[in-house]
Amino acid sequence: MTTEQTGSGDLARSLDLLWGTKEQPSRGPKPGLTLERIVSTAVALANSEGLTALSMRKVAAELGVGTMSLYRYVPGKGELLDLMLDHVNAPGEDADRLSGKGWRTSMEQLALDSWELYTGNPWLLQVNQVRPVLGPNSMAGFDLALASLHGIGLTGREKVGLLVAIDNYVVGAARAHVLHQQAAQQSGLSDEEFWATQEPYMIKAMETGVYPEIATLPDDTFTMTAYEAMRFGLEPLLDGFQAFIDRRGGEEEAADEGTGAAGR
Repeated sequence: MTTEQTGSGDLARSLDLLWGTKEQPSRGPKPGLTLERIVSTAVALANSEGLTALSMRKVAAELGVGTMSLYRYVPGKGELLDLMLDHVNAPGEDADRLSGKGWRTSMEQLALDSWELYTGNPWLLQVNQVRPVLGPNSMAGFDLALASLHGIGLTGREKVGLLVAIDNYVVGAARAHVLHQQAAQQSGLSDEEFWATQEPYMIKAMETGVYPEIATLPDDTFTMTAYEAMRFGLEPLLDGFQAFIDRRGGEEEAADEGTGAAGR
């Protein structure tokens, strides 16, 4: 499903722009044109028309300037994409909601924030981010997430593993949700029409008795929304990490007791 990847432009130029080490034009070709405005316009364009429709020309048209004007600020689409990713990953003004509430509550909120991020910016799911270009916003978000895991007895590697597991889970759920929406748009068939067409075949299949487990499913089996399904799976995922953390605490206590006994 990915069509783009991070760092596809000039990596050094992207980092200069992200961290403000590259001097910006002293005056733009149009009053009010800034790097921030260019990036936010590109994000809005990607959300409304999709990532494949994103181009420097279209962004310039949205801003009402010539395409060449943008190149004074951003070298090309690859660097622009890196800036867009950092832009949408900004923690937000209420980022402190992740702190002081216990690791599990914080991780649940982090998962819900990620769901909103991916479903609200579906183009993100088209970007290969296995090698992220790290900017100040993404670093700030990562730092806040790590702070939520402080003092629970996990190593740095385990903390990152926990965060990656949650992100992988939410990305998968969000991808299924977005694909479901796209299927209806691209096919022109509503969910009701799609399943109504299959219903006669499914009824005959159930009557054969070949699928006994499926036949016993109650009528409301498939009524769970994508969001409800994501929340349902999140709970046992966090339960598993809770058990791991509790076990790690018990191991540390046992080790401390053993050290104390040896000292005596």
